[in-house]
Amino acid sequence: MEPGQEGRVQGSLRIPSGSGGNKALNGLRIKGFQGTSLLDYPARIAALVFTGGCNLTCPFCHNGALVLHPEDCPDIPVDELLADLEQRSGFIDGVVVSGGEPTIDTGLPAFLRELKKRRLLVKLDTNGLRPDVIRRLLDEQLLDYVAVDLKTAPERYDELHPATVNSALLAETVRLLRQADLAYEFRTTCIPRLVTTREIRMMGELLRGVSLWILQQYHPQHALDPAWQQLEPYSRQHLTELATTARTYVRQVQIRGV
Repeated sequence: MEPGQEGRVQGSLRIPSGSGGNKALNGLRIKGFQGTSLLDYPARIAALVFTGGCNLTCPFCHNGALVLHPEDCPDIPVDELLADLEQRSGFIDGVVVSGGEPTIDTGLPAFLRELKKRRLLVKLDTNGLRPDVIRRLLDEQLLDYVAVDLKTAPERYDELHPATVNSALLAETVRLLRQADLAYEFRTTCIPRLVTTREIRMMGELLRGVSLWILQQYHPQHALDPAWQQLEPYSRQHLTELATTARTYVRQVQIRGV
């Protein structure tokens, strides 16, 4: 997922040690778990679940191990995780499902159904490239909040992966969330190589009229590609200027991570 996600970086991700446990819920690959967070679900206390694998290989990704080599991270048995969540039910409001990219896992809907049986709110962190999955989850009312990481202008998505990326799928995700009866946000990490005023304008056309667009500061220390660790982040003033441009397209813009 995005670097600096809600002000968090790779160091806060806990990867289990030991054996992989059960392959439960149709192969959902849960690779990391954090019991409590006050940052990742707005105005809620939530547990965090991290899945492995992704349909992008962004050079600035902070969870490179989950993206490139998820098989090296042992699976957390789903039944054990659900038991842990049961114990926390009086304290947490919900669960944030992040990654990697959760929507590429076929076991995701079944896992979310289990969370809903426990009356937990669900926030999904996604790159938005699987609108078919998002539509299914919305139709089943399995989501309460969706955060979409919009990386750069759609025409530049092929720079984020060795294979061709169908960035046209992003427009369908935007349409679905505009029409959905739930809270959502789009967020963009303002990386100097990928996000300039030009890209903000192009993304703004895609997002025109959405309720919330968050611009995040880039924290280069844990970038997947060492070359991207050398990038100098934008100044607060530059981020403010990008936000001013973004506000001409959407109803609300926030800046995070500065």
